[in-house]
Amino acid sequence: MSGKGAPELTVKNCGDLRVAVIAAQWHQQVMDGLVDGAMRALHDLGIEEPTLLRVPGSFELPVVARAVAGRGYDAVVALGVIIRGGTPHFEYVSQGVTAGLTQVTVDSGVPVGFGVLTCDTEEQALDRAGLPGSNEDKGHEAVTAAVATAAVIRSLSEPWR
Repeated sequence: MSGKGAPELTVKNCGDLRVAVIAAQWHQQVMDGLVDGAMRALHDLGIEEPTLLRVPGSFELPVVARAVAGRGYDAVVALGVIIRGGTPHFEYVSQGVTAGLTQVTVDSGVPVGFGVLTCDTEEQALDRAGLPGSNEDKGHEAVTAAVATAAVIRSLSEPWR
């Protein structure tokens, strides 16, 4: 299981953070699980009014993440799934999305939770989607990582938190 060794993150005093979740629409069942996990994590963290935006596919995530990062959000979460096919398309899209989201977070200083699954098969994606019977919940994990990072950044200017 790829989640082996993951840290136990504790995030406090974050209910006032502005968080946007951007989710692709390809592979609806997987995406429904990722979005549900992300929204559950936000609720668990006390973030009651997140913004949820839908884009056509994973390739569109970076441009919308960049737009959101420049509008006062404390964290952005990008959710998508790219499943390997019989052409190099998988590599191009995976590399483009990863590099694009990395560029957004570095350039903007706004944490981007990486909830983009890059899997060989749909079964692997379903196993990471946070659905009943899944071994992992990558939507939940992406939110927790982004919010924990936003809390660290905020602590730099508000050390009393």
